[in-house]
Amino acid sequence: MVSKGLDKFVLWPHYFDARLSRAAGRRVKTELAVKAPDAKWVEVAAKRAGFEPELDEAARNPATPLERSGRVLVARKGSKESVVEAVAAKMRESQEARQT
Repeated sequence: MVSKGLDKFVLWPHYFDARLSRAAGRRVKTELAVKAPDAKWVEVAAKRAGFEPELDEAARNPATPLERSGRVLVARKGSKESVVEAVAAKMRESQEARQT
């Protein structure tokens, strides 16, 4: 299990989920949100965005403890908002590439 430290941000898949509202946990604009994100996809996008992600597939979000959504930890580089947006942009690019 990967532990969260003061030097890492936690990225949950629901941060990027287009099906959710901001109140339900989405942290990106609808233009950057994707359909059905999972922790592995977040990890791949974080690598493409230039981070060194650590995947914890067994993690459960405290907001939804019955669901094993997994999480990704990345080093703190700038604000969490900028990290989330950079990862979301890479996720959106890959989703658009799949659709074409």
